[in-house]
Amino acid sequence: MKITGLNLDIIWKNKIENFQQIEDQLKDQEADVFLLPEMFSTGFCMDAAEVSDRNQESIEFLKRISKEKNAAFCGSAPVEEGGKFYNRMYFVQPDSSMVFYDKRHLFSFSGEDKVYTPGKERVIIEYKGIRFLLQVCYDLRFPVFARNNDDYDAILYVANWPEKRVGAWEHLLKARAIENLSFVFGLNRIGTDGNNLFYKESSHCFFADGTEISQKNGNMITAELDMTELKDFRDHFQFLNDRDRFSIINEF
Repeated sequence: MKITGLNLDIIWKNKIENFQQIEDQLKDQEADVFLLPEMFSTGFCMDAAEVSDRNQESIEFLKRISKEKNAAFCGSAPVEEGGKFYNRMYFVQPDSSMVFYDKRHLFSFSGEDKVYTPGKERVIIEYKGIRFLLQVCYDLRFPVFARNNDDYDAILYVANWPEKRVGAWEHLLKARAIENLSFVFGLNRIGTDGNNLFYKESSHCFFADGTEISQKNGNMITAELDMTELKDFRDHFQFLNDRDRFSIINEF
């Protein structure tokens, strides 16, 4: 399976221009799955009442471009629902079917937890024979929530992770791949946001042994996920059989 991530320089609080630049930059690209960064339509913004989707703007865009490209699309957007705001990650298929994951670990350092509502469910979606765990940015720092219970093959992380802390981002992506015997694709944004935070190109895809398997071309990062290779690796190194058994209790 071919996955392509777009290292997007998100235009602050401008959905129409962000939708347009995504279409323009992906015009000649082909893949099975396209990844977009966290809050791809607005940037990582705490002005939730101003920027959050009320009329399904982002999901309708994803459905349209997914159908046009005949590929799945995945990324997060701010959403208002039932009087609450969510940092919602969508996985949309070409037939317009979709699942969503609401970011569980909200970034308290920026006040995200004061504005958005945390998700309660861990979400795994199977697409073309690969099981994907959906995760957003700060989730990366919490390995228990991402623990592989032999129920997924790859983790998709979408992020707005600034340069000043990018070392942690890169080390933790590799760690999640190694400890969970899975592919890990981490897509970060680039450029400068409305808070004057700078984001350097730092997207990666790692194999289960921590090897980088992605190729970069301009703003695109692409990786081929070979399930035969992953199965052979897991059959040889059966580390998941020795994992600790536990359950997560939701406390909200």
